Amino acid sequence: MNFRSPLFALPTPLLGLLLACGDGSVGGGDGGAGSTGPGPSGAGAGTSTSSSSGSGGGTQVGSCQVFPADNPWNQDVSGLEVHPDSDAFIESIGRSKALHPDFGTEWEGAPIGIPYVTVDAEHPLVPIDYTAYGDESDPGPFPVPADAPVEGGPSSDGDRHVLVVDTDTCKLYELYRAFPVDGGARWEAESGAEFDLTINDHHPDGWTSADAAGLPIFPGLARYDEIVEQGELRHALRFTVQRTQRAYVFPARHYASTVTDPAAPPMGLRLRMKASYDCSGYSQEVQVICAGLKKYGMLLADNGADWYVSGAPDPRWSDSNLRDLKSITGDAFEAVYTGELVK
Repeated sequence: MNFRSPLFALPTPLLGLLLACGDGSVGGGDGGAGSTGPGPSGAGAGTSTSSSSGSGGGTQVGSCQVFPADNPWNQDVSGLEVHPDSDAFIESIGRSKALHPDFGTEWEGAPIGIPYVTVDAEHPLVPIDYTAYGDESDPGPFPVPADAPVEGGPSSDGDRHVLVVDTDTCKLYELYRAFPVDGGARWEAESGAEFDLTINDHHPDGWTSADAAGLPIFPGLARYDEIVEQGELRHALRFTVQRTQRAYVFPARHYASTVTDPAAPPMGLRLRMKASYDCSGYSQEVQVICAGLKKYGMLLADNGADWYVSGAPDPRWSDSNLRDLKSITGDAFEAVYTGELVK
């Protein structure tokens, strides 16, 4: 969820199932990690001081590269130094808690994951009326289809993310708590953001987005086409935790917490699977994900259930194979240093 206040963090993994969402025919929906959104934000440069140890990655949607190879989402972090507070961060999230695949086929008739839809440059633009965080949102209009898939489904009372990619202009449009009005002739949303995928486009420092950390959502989704069809994960994944710090680190632009405990993880924290962790006994899908997590890691993007990893729903996923992720605990990860905290 994206309520932008830590008071609304939803702690139980069961909630992830209750908010399962999406439209598998077009791309994903957040199974309901229970995120919180905008809220008090800090200011500061928040730029990275780290460098990659290898070549950059990146994924495609249509003919569009999802951000340049040197974008933080696509950064090879396999050689970065372990963060001096890594153990404290892992303990705070839960060293013995298991990962949870917040994506898959469906649960109780609803696709599990964060949905997205692609459009072309001819798709009409529609007005976006912001109801909460318009001062930290891109104004629109956006090319949102009247029938765009909504996270959790049309009647959801959860995060209701809507993600749209224009594969002609290579622009990404994302909304939080989005509701169609007048049959989709316009949309209401609590917050929203537009990103140019052809450049390293970051939201303004101190701003939220459709995600609490001020990050784009789409680049952090595990997608069937890359994990299964291509057999390679070439970017970081998005994940959530229940309790975050009142701070963020680049590439995050925003925090959503009043917690000042330095052991609590900040928004934008980069976790990397330990190189020594053995995934050979897991399904092929999870082995691919493991390899990606060892090279690109995952970025903390929202408050929600601990260790929930985001992806797009697809009816072709094997939920039983993805379940192997639940055998991986927090002890398999370490935090890497990517810059100074902004508080």
